[in-house]
Amino acid sequence: MSAHNESILREPLITGTNITYSKITDDVLVPVENKPNMAWWIGFGIALTLALTWVVAISYTFWVGLGVWGLNKTVGWAWDITGFVWWVGIGHAGTLISAVLLLFRQNWRNSINRSAEAMTIFAVICAATYIIAHMGRPWLAYWVFPLPNQFGSLWVNFNSPLIWDVFAISTYFSVSLVFWYTGLLPDIATIRDRASGFRRRVYSILSFGWAGSVKNWQRFESVSLILAGISTPLVLSVHTIVSMDFATSLEPGWHTTIFPPYFVAGAIFSGFAMVQTLLLIARKVMKWENYITMFHIESMNIVIIVTGSIVGVAYLTELFVAWYSGVEYEQYAFLNRISGPYWWAYWSMMTCNVISPQLFWFKKIRTSIWASWVLSIVVNIGMWFERFVIIVTSLHRDYLPSSWAMFYPTPIDVLLFVGSIGVFFTLFLLFLRVLPGIAMAEVKLLLKSSSDQAKQKLIREGKIDAEQAEYYQQSLEKFDSVSKSDYAKT
Repeated sequence: MSAHNESILREPLITGTNITYSKITDDVLVPVENKPNMAWWIGFGIALTLALTWVVAISYTFWVGLGVWGLNKTVGWAWDITGFVWWVGIGHAGTLISAVLLLFRQNWRNSINRSAEAMTIFAVICAATYIIAHMGRPWLAYWVFPLPNQFGSLWVNFNSPLIWDVFAISTYFSVSLVFWYTGLLPDIATIRDRASGFRRRVYSILSFGWAGSVKNWQRFESVSLILAGISTPLVLSVHTIVSMDFATSLEPGWHTTIFPPYFVAGAIFSGFAMVQTLLLIARKVMKWENYITMFHIESMNIVIIVTGSIVGVAYLTELFVAWYSGVEYEQYAFLNRISGPYWWAYWSMMTCNVISPQLFWFKKIRTSIWASWVLSIVVNIGMWFERFVIIVTSLHRDYLPSSWAMFYPTPIDVLLFVGSIGVFFTLFLLFLRVLPGIAMAEVKLLLKSSSDQAKQKLIREGKIDAEQAEYYQQSLEKFDSVSKSDYAKT
C-alpha cells in the first residue's frame, strides 16, 4: 500500500485536473452526505419492488412447501441449486480483487475493491437463502452445524459435500465480511469527522475509534495483508467445494474431475462480469469517471477474456472426455445436452460464455462503455444457463429411461430468482447510500504517482523525453475522462 515510482508509460489510475485529497473525499461521499438523486430512487424503487416479490414467494414456499416449485421425483434439484451456484460464483470476484490483487500489488484494484467486496457479501446472502429454502423445514436450518449433546445425536455426515459447502461458504462469508469492514474503517472515520449529531454518533461507533495515527495505519496494513493471505486460498477452495456437490456423485455429466478448476474459472468469470455491470452504472450515476477509469474497465475485460477462454476449453474438454471414455451413459448425457429437449439452454450457454467474451479481443469493443456493460450482462445470463444445463439436463435423463421427466419452472420458481436479484440490488444501493463505494484512503495513495495530473506535471517539467510523452498521450485516446486540451498546453 506504500507509495511507489512508476513509469510514465503506465496509464493513469486517476484522471482529471485539480484533483486533491479533499476533492477525492468530496466526490466519493456525494451519495453518502447528500440526498440521493432521481436515478438512485428509480433504481431503488425497482429493486425494492422485486425484493418484495421475493418476500411473497419465499413466504408462500415456507407456508405451502416445496411442492410449489417445479421439482419432481427425477429432477430434485433445479432452479434453486442453479440460483445458489450462480450467486456463489458472482461473489468470487470481490475476494479475488481484494485479496489476490492486493498480494500482487495491483494498484488498479483500489478504485473497485470496495464495491466488489460489498457485492461478495450480498451475493453470498442471496445464495444462502436458496439453501435454507430448499431444506423444506427452514426453521431447522441450524441442524447443519455440529450441535452440543443437549440436542441429541444430531451430528451431520461430514463425508457429504453438502456439509463441506456449509463450512466453506460460512468461512468465506466471515472472512470476506471482516476484510470488507476492516478496509472501511479509515473511510468511516472520515465520514465521522465530517458528520454531526446522530450521524456522527453512529459513524463514531462504526469506526471503532480510528484515529489515523501511525500505529493505526501499521496495524491496518498488517491486518489487510494477513486477511488477504487467508482469503486467497478461499478463492480456490469455495467453488471447488461447491463443484464437489456434483463431481462426487455417479450421475452422468457430473462425475468428472475437471469440475473444480472449471467451476473456479467460471466463478471468477461471472464475478467480474457482475462487477462490470454494477460499477459501469455507479460510475455514471455517481460521476466517478475520474476514479473508475477506462484502464479499470479494460483490465476487468481482459480478466473476462482469460477466464471465459478457460471456461470454453473446459466445455470442449468435457465433450472430449465423454467421447473418449467410451461410456455410453456419459456420451448420451452430453448428446442429450446438445440436441435433447434442453438444446436451447446448452447453445445459449455456449453463445454467451464462449463466443461473446471473444469480442473483447477487439480494442474498440474492450474500451467501449456500452459494449462492456451489455456483454457483462450477456456473460451472467450465460453463466446462469451453464448451471441450469449442468444440473437439470443431467438429472432429467439418467440411467433409467422409465424415470425420465421434464422440469418446468413454476411462477414461484421465477419469482424467487427474480426476487433474489431484487434483494441483491436493494442491498447494494443501500450500501452506496450509507458507505463509500470507493476506498478513499487507498485511492489517495495513488494521487502523486498514478494520476493523470501527476504525469502531466512530469511532462511539463521536462522529466520525460518527447518520445515517451507522445506514446503516453496516444494511450489516452480511449479514455473518456481525460481532457486532451490539457496536454496541448504541456
